[in-house]
Amino acid sequence: MKDYPYWWDTVPQSTVHSSHSIVGGHQSPVDIAIVGAGYTGLAAARHLARVGATVAVLERERIGFGASSRNGGQVLTGFKVGPAALVARYGERRARELFDRSRDSIERVEALIAQESIDCEYERVGHLQAAWKRSHFEAFRDERELLSRVFHHRVELVSRADQRTELGSGVYHGLLVDEGSRALNPARYAAGLAGAATRAGARVVTGVGVTRLAKSGSRWIVSTTDGDVEARDVLLATNGYTNGAAPALQRRLVPIGSYIIATEPLSAAEAASVLPRGRVVFDSKHYLYYFRLTSDRRLLFGGRAEFSRPGPETTRRAAAILRSGLVKIFPELAAKAIEYAWGGNVAFTRDQMPRAGRLDGMYFAGGYCGHGIAMATYLGELVARRMAGEPIEHPLFDDLFAPIPFYNGRPWFLPLVGAYYRFRDLVD
Repeated sequence: MKDYPYWWDTVPQSTVHSSHSIVGGHQSPVDIAIVGAGYTGLAAARHLARVGATVAVLERERIGFGASSRNGGQVLTGFKVGPAALVARYGERRARELFDRSRDSIERVEALIAQESIDCEYERVGHLQAAWKRSHFEAFRDERELLSRVFHHRVELVSRADQRTELGSGVYHGLLVDEGSRALNPARYAAGLAGAATRAGARVVTGVGVTRLAKSGSRWIVSTTDGDVEARDVLLATNGYTNGAAPALQRRLVPIGSYIIATEPLSAAEAASVLPRGRVVFDSKHYLYYFRLTSDRRLLFGGRAEFSRPGPETTRRAAAILRSGLVKIFPELAAKAIEYAWGGNVAFTRDQMPRAGRLDGMYFAGGYCGHGIAMATYLGELVARRMAGEPIEHPLFDDLFAPIPFYNGRPWFLPLVGAYYRFRDLVD
């Protein structure tokens, strides 16, 4: 079993590493230093370079090393916060505006893929939300009405009696079908964004970690593992991998582990039996499962299987938990080998809504809470437009983004959160 993302084996190594050097005093100062070469940083770099800025993207690991190549490739409508909760929290007008921005983010990804000819297995497959309990399917009825009336967004329901037309499992109690969601290969998308940013003139540097950020007059000194970089502005695009180099942002984002296993390739008949229409899926539990098929017919099956600190042993435990869940949902796949298992950090905010803006003089975007493919691309571009001088107004921009009380960046409370949500899944 390989302990790294399946997606990495689908991308040429030459597209995820850079040999450029801009540190150690060998290059002129830059206009913009971007920390992190994931979707946020690469989308921002592409835009800023296209409008004439000199841009350096600094990445400690490989391009897309974090959640940008570790996710399940589900490009979902909406947010982690559901439609009813959006309305309760913000009112109908504001909730509709936010939901519309989530749809805009998907349209932006689709347009960017077309503009840059990014080969990332992009498909308009739609998503299924599977009801873990009978009461959850009844709640889907209310959600369908709310989505239609307030958000002007159409979804369909499939009863348990008919759900095998969409999902080859009898475990769930019916489905909600949303045609607005998409699927892609996340690592190939990240590599494509990096190529687009480079063609625009940005320099993407891998293997260089940022250790300190300090203001010197009107400029920033970005200290790295290979020397200092001087920049006019800095964009923090580190999301769930934010470290002590940016303590203010670290106190506002909670990294939560999400884990995925991938089976050996299924036969065409097996794949058609599991997901007849090839949609992406997540279920209605708090401690949810999510899954999909890949282009070579593997079943990727993920979830919040562990809340311990990430590491090889944590990944092994998570893989065992996820395999048990996979067999419960699809018992006919019990004999299939698990060929990949990996984990990665998803960044959550206190209210489970993403943010972008300016903090301690530096720009940032993050906190996507598992809905990051489209939203990271979208907010990365928007914050870049603001950095370029455009007077951008947006409901997710928040220069007053408050820190989480009693939190210093180390999520000591996650095991308690995990136990709470397991309990909720039992009693809801």
